[in-house]
Amino acid sequence: MAVSSKNRKPKPQWLRVPLLPVGDVYKQVSKSVKRKGLSTVCEEAQCPNKSECWSSGTATIMLMGDTCTRNCKFCSVRVGSPRGWLNPLEPLKTARTVAELKLKYVVLTSVARDDLPDGGAEHIARTIETIHAYHPEVLVEVLIPDFKGKEEALKRVLLAKPDVLAHNIETVRRLTPLVRDRRASYDQSLQLLKKTKEMDSSILTKSSIMVGLGETNDEILETMRDLRSVDVDILTIGQYLQPTRRQLEVVKYVHPEKFQEWERIGLEMGFLFVASGPLVRSSYKAGEYFMLNHLGKLNRMKEMKKRRNES
Repeated sequence: MAVSSKNRKPKPQWLRVPLLPVGDVYKQVSKSVKRKGLSTVCEEAQCPNKSECWSSGTATIMLMGDTCTRNCKFCSVRVGSPRGWLNPLEPLKTARTVAELKLKYVVLTSVARDDLPDGGAEHIARTIETIHAYHPEVLVEVLIPDFKGKEEALKRVLLAKPDVLAHNIETVRRLTPLVRDRRASYDQSLQLLKKTKEMDSSILTKSSIMVGLGETNDEILETMRDLRSVDVDILTIGQYLQPTRRQLEVVKYVHPEKFQEWERIGLEMGFLFVASGPLVRSSYKAGEYFMLNHLGKLNRMKEMKKRRNES
């Protein structure tokens, strides 16, 4: 599937990330997460948008350490067994970081923790609940693993009432066994997103697709239709970039015009919002801006309804 390193293509102009000046906000985010011993997916996954997001005061906190029990071929996060270790203070430290950075919208993600009976669902849920308890005005998006398909684990996270539940399909059906860990499956991811809506239809769901790994346009459209068939609300599509030489190589760099086409088609399919572009990632701030606006409207509608009922 991946091209030979001898044929590695140089990045096109549209993928060259501008070097932004490191300002005070960037330094504050960096110091805050390091001081509290937290991990960020921005650093662990070598995200190309780290400078942009951190400079605007946005960070995606990665829960349950920096060691993942799964070995997806696209990901640079450390692989191993944490042997059941968890930091019981992490939920409180995360809530304090949210306050320190004055965040209005926080994205929580995590490594996969197959070494834990519930996959870490209780820990994730307690982190969401702690943020809600200390900062009820903050919107919380959580990007979760598949919990090996355990519905009770998913239910526990949903009971914590995140505003957005995200789980990434990552790639098309045909490439899933080659791209993701063997314990992950295309249908299991779809089932998790479907069960989320069945358990709590008020929670917005979100998923993400990487392109440039050898998929066809028809396969991308099929994946988009599959996500809509389980009522996914938000979709992000971005170019896969090889983080280190140990991960899969890029098969193709997709032109920005194609991303614009997928965005248009996604909106026509019924997604509430589509962020599609070469450097878009699942927690990219474009989605956050939408959620702040969308959820703000929902809250105002609920308040108006409440007032009408009381009058």
